[in-house]
Amino acid sequence: MADSGPRRSGFVVDVKPHAYDPIANPELFEGVLARRMIAFVIDLVIITVPVILACMFIFLFGFITLGLGWGLFLLVSPGSVIWALVYYGSTMGGPASATIGMRAVDLEVRTWYGAPCYFLLGAVHAVAFWVLTSTLTPLVLLVGLFNERRRLLHDILLGTVVINNAPRAAALRRYGRPGTANRL
Repeated sequence: MADSGPRRSGFVVDVKPHAYDPIANPELFEGVLARRMIAFVIDLVIITVPVILACMFIFLFGFITLGLGWGLFLLVSPGSVIWALVYYGSTMGGPASATIGMRAVDLEVRTWYGAPCYFLLGAVHAVAFWVLTSTLTPLVLLVGLFNERRRLLHDILLGTVVINNAPRAAALRRYGRPGTANRL
């Protein structure tokens, strides 16, 4: 018995096109890198303040317990990592698909094919950023200067893109680039 047709394995790959074209929609990428750095600083403050408050509490608790409470300082590092992962995962995986810092500067994270971010992708995004930044600084940031979608190294690896949110993109589309006159 000869099998004359092609064999199917049951494995189907659905390749989706890029949802965001920087040539057709330049307003989605206008000023993203600079505002992304501002968002990072805002998010860093939001993550750091509760950790500092916890350290102050543990320090005072250590005095009250005659030094026994200072053993809780061992939990600060793992607690900080868990807090950061929950923060990035829940904010990026939320309805705005952006951290609080990103929302403050009108940015959002999407997958390369246009879907909103989800909790696990947000947490992995944070891990990839911190690991790559600590090993390849400043190359992670330089990558964004040389690609048209302004994606950083961890964005490329994870298949994400950071764009202006819809209201900002609409305003840029309507009024043109800041500092230039709109021509008809």
